[in-house]
Amino acid sequence: MWFKNLQLHRFSAPWTLSAEEVEACLAKHAFFPGTSLEPQTQGWAAPRDNGPLVHCVNKQMLLLLRTEKKLLPATVVNQVTKARAAELEEQQGFKPGRKQLKELKEQVTDELLPRAFSIRRDTRVWIDPVNGWLAIDAAGTAKADEVRGMLFKAIDPLPVVGLHVNQSPVAAMTEWLSSDTAPAGFSIDQEIELQSSAESKATVRYVRHPLDPEDLQRHIAAGKRCTRLAMTWNDRVSFVMTESLAIKRVAPLDVIKEQNDATAHDEDERFDADFALMAGELAQMLGDITDALGGERQVEERKAA
Repeated sequence: MWFKNLQLHRFSAPWTLSAEEVEACLAKHAFFPGTSLEPQTQGWAAPRDNGPLVHCVNKQMLLLLRTEKKLLPATVVNQVTKARAAELEEQQGFKPGRKQLKELKEQVTDELLPRAFSIRRDTRVWIDPVNGWLAIDAAGTAKADEVRGMLFKAIDPLPVVGLHVNQSPVAAMTEWLSSDTAPAGFSIDQEIELQSSAESKATVRYVRHPLDPEDLQRHIAAGKRCTRLAMTWNDRVSFVMTESLAIKRVAPLDVIKEQNDATAHDEDERFDADFALMAGELAQMLGDITDALGGERQVEERKAA
């Protein structure tokens, strides 16, 4: 159940809500399947089947936002609308106007929606009150923004801010490559992206390719900066860090998999052991990443910025 992506946030004030209090907040915005005429429904669901909305292990909380969306391709709507418009033109003797076409398209959409397929998308949220982290398992910022909006709607006030560090990820990653030196506890893997700051945005990518320090230094001297870097933390977790400080493609390595609780008696115990292990490892890793980027910027400095 490891998160594959981490959109990172910090608590701007100590977290004081218990799992039961968070549960009560989320229950007001719980997920219910939509009707045949609703194009999309969204709400909080249980991370484990038939479990509570807040799955809590050793003070670590796991939430799940569920989105159900009807699949109704625009091409299908346009095709049917075009056919209906042709019929209407034949009946009335002239082409439908813009207003008629809009009403016709809305009518077609309402007719087709009940027959559309539904897909569900689940996005998980990890709350770490002990170390002050809130992470969303989303690859893109749009999905993370959607989850954040639902969190702010359910939990008011929600004291979270973005993670702000003293050294920008781009500057730090570029320096590590230029000096051929990874920060303590990390190693650099064979996947990077270098991009020019010029208007052309010229980009060089290495994927599963040995990194030649001299080649990298030439690219950097020519004005390219590192915007994406694959790394491994303490031989335990591999990941890719982006210029916006999103952590992607998170994967536990064999040493962690071997450490996982082999004595768990059932699926629920295994899930809890895996979640506790993930939370513990990632909290340490995120702390080390923050340190490698010059530490966290203080609240006063963030406000000034």
